[in-house]
Amino acid sequence: MINEETRSAIKGFLEGFIQGLIEQHRPGVRHTMVREAHAVYRSPKGILKPFHEAIIPPEILRISSFERSFSTKLGTTFEECARLIALQTYAVAERGYRASGKMSAAAAAKIEEIVSRINEGHTPDFPALIAEVLQVGGEDEEWVERLVIADLYLKDQAGHEYFFEIKSPKPNKGQCLEVAERLLRIHAITQKNRPHVNAYFAMAYNPYGTHLEDYRHSFGLRYLDMQNGVLLGADFWTLVGGEGTHEELLEIYREVGREKGKAMIDALAFGF
Repeated sequence: MINEETRSAIKGFLEGFIQGLIEQHRPGVRHTMVREAHAVYRSPKGILKPFHEAIIPPEILRISSFERSFSTKLGTTFEECARLIALQTYAVAERGYRASGKMSAAAAAKIEEIVSRINEGHTPDFPALIAEVLQVGGEDEEWVERLVIADLYLKDQAGHEYFFEIKSPKPNKGQCLEVAERLLRIHAITQKNRPHVNAYFAMAYNPYGTHLEDYRHSFGLRYLDMQNGVLLGADFWTLVGGEGTHEELLEIYREVGREKGKAMIDALAFGF
């Protein structure tokens, strides 16, 4: 659940975000048409963008130069909204969290080996991979300093830690491999397994539908452990804020979209 104080903070943040985009794109808008926004719940082609379509009027989404720029910036709103929501219940909620520490040289080598295996087509089993990394090395091992910057870090009242890489729901191969390396590095640095330390690739929405089984992105399916290493859409928001958080957050985006829609159209789509 999102309480009123948090709702107000999220709404204010989103209003500022939209105003900044308006000011940035006000001059020289190109009127290049793209697809209409559709309120559908499953898409084999992966064209669903629920948060985009909630906050931006369809008239603006048809302006391709704005839509492309907006899409690349929207991820920052997911990080901040997640942080604000998590502050309701978590002891710590931070963006850009620097996790640094030492790992054994053997663990560093093992992570490189695992990423190479995934690159070659080995189906990742994330819990098993974590165990592999934690099993290597010893007291007499050479130790190396490593740093990971997590997009979002949460720590609950019981001391359990959560590290999130919040990325596009359509990652390319390189992004999949990079995130796998970072998540395993977190476990190597902390020398802890789940449930004490929990590292995830988080995707704020599912462009293919409302359920995990709807997901169809080829790189994601091939190079990620979708069952154990990824939190997709509502599953991510539920972990951050509890049941119903995903839909409640979407409604805040819709509310801001309704209230700011005319101003966006007047400023960006004049003569459209």
